[in-house]
Amino acid sequence: MLGFGKSDKNSDKKGKCKFIVVTGGVISGLGKGVITASIANVLQAHGYNVSAIKIDPYINIDAGTMRPTEHGEVWVTDDGGETDQDLGTYERFLGKSISKLNNITTGQVYQKVISMERNLDFGGKCVEVIPHIPEEIERRIKEVAEKEKLDFLLIEVGGTVGDYQNVLFLEAMRRMNLKGDPMVFVHVVYLPIPKSVGEMKTKPAQHSVRMLNEVGIQPHFIMARSEKPLDDVRKEKISIFCNVKPENVISNPDLEYVYELPLIYENQDFTENILRKFDIKYKKTDGLDNWRKFVNNIKTAEKKVKIAIVGKYFDIGDFTLEDSYVSVIEAIKHASGNKKVVPEIVWMDSKDFEKDENKLQKLNDIDGVIVPGGFGSTGIEGKILVAKYCRENNVPYLGLCLGLQIAVIEFARNVCGLEGSNSTEFDKNTKHPSVCILPDQVEKMKKSQYGGTMRLGGQDVKIVENTIAEKIYGKNLIRERFRHRFEINPELIENLKNKGLVFSGMTPDNKIMQIIELSEHIFFMGSQFHPEFTSRPINPNPLFTKFIESAIKISDSRSL
Repeated sequence: MLGFGKSDKNSDKKGKCKFIVVTGGVISGLGKGVITASIANVLQAHGYNVSAIKIDPYINIDAGTMRPTEHGEVWVTDDGGETDQDLGTYERFLGKSISKLNNITTGQVYQKVISMERNLDFGGKCVEVIPHIPEEIERRIKEVAEKEKLDFLLIEVGGTVGDYQNVLFLEAMRRMNLKGDPMVFVHVVYLPIPKSVGEMKTKPAQHSVRMLNEVGIQPHFIMARSEKPLDDVRKEKISIFCNVKPENVISNPDLEYVYELPLIYENQDFTENILRKFDIKYKKTDGLDNWRKFVNNIKTAEKKVKIAIVGKYFDIGDFTLEDSYVSVIEAIKHASGNKKVVPEIVWMDSKDFEKDENKLQKLNDIDGVIVPGGFGSTGIEGKILVAKYCRENNVPYLGLCLGLQIAVIEFARNVCGLEGSNSTEFDKNTKHPSVCILPDQVEKMKKSQYGGTMRLGGQDVKIVENTIAEKIYGKNLIRERFRHRFEINPELIENLKNKGLVFSGMTPDNKIMQIIELSEHIFFMGSQFHPEFTSRPINPNPLFTKFIESAIKISDSRSL
């Protein structure tokens, strides 16, 4: 019996996609994205074609217009989507690109249904929330499954069971299950350990499962999130009161390294139990060997490198930092893990340097500096001061998107002698624009067309021969992901070149400069693209790898 629907004894036949739905209860922020990605990871390791969908209940069409401090980082897909950051988690754990179609929002669903009604696609029927909204949700899910010819599709339902916003998505899951689609439900719950009591409590989890039952769904697995591993007493209690077999109550304690989670699942026979639900025979695999090696590297590394991230999205508390720059952090971890070093990340607010330039001396103890992407003029002058310090003091510098533009502005001012040079994004009246808006963006901005209108997604980058970039990438054509409206001013390029700035990457037609470097510096590079979006645990982005190698050299030189 699959949920409240019919079992499908033929679900293991080739071409029949199986669906695994991940829901959450008790509290938000349980890490359903990492859990979904980890389940996908272990299934992929067993040789199955796997992908994942993130359902976001908000009305926004996509994540592109939301503030990073409110919703977290905007993840850019290769096909040009501005999506939820959980898609980045899926890509990192699966090691492959995922389409923008894999992010479904309430806004997209309603927009499509209303558009169909306007086009008479419903043939004059009365269009209603039920059944038409769940039917559109189901159509989108199955579109992904069929397009990719998947064996398994994970579906992460955003929010918490009991929220008004995700009721229609849960209804869509119930209807798919009722129709006989092969489905397994995994419910993630939180087990608190109140200090005053001193023991793990299961009552909130029990109530959460009952709320899920009320919408017609019985979970097959309970994922028990807590500070500590689940003991047998609580496992038995959850099994009895939540109507789940004890072996299907999975311990999911807090971890120092989230990449360890697939291995923890494999050790609890989670994969075998999932496959059994679909009447698929389990076979042991060595598909996790490389993953296990990476995890071992990060757990056993001892040497530290101190990396500063100089950002601007710090205004509502430290708890927002990791979500705002999560892909940059993970890319640092990938490169560091493969080099067997521990990255010590130091957060620096660029506005602090604007108030007091003496604080730049903090960079003396830093082994490498990253200036990530961003928008708006806040904190820009502080970032320019940081770029200048790194250039003059041989501190490894990696500028990402805005970080490249910052480096160019600084170089134009202080090396080319163009006083007051700036980006027209920050100063429309600058006499020496070193960064300007892309030509195709001018009309869009006049019409206030902001959503999904930037230069987005995967683009080819031509690498110039005999440059540091060529040595790093080892080839002359690469593909990276972009999200920007502004570019280096084409009229200033020759002046910058003559003063020593090397343009080592550009569009194949040579029109847009996409990588800069300083050949005499230990590491001073900027990319108009976001290399963090193509970094993976087993295969870190080469630009981050070279940056970490340079940081290790700086760290080693301190001990001489």
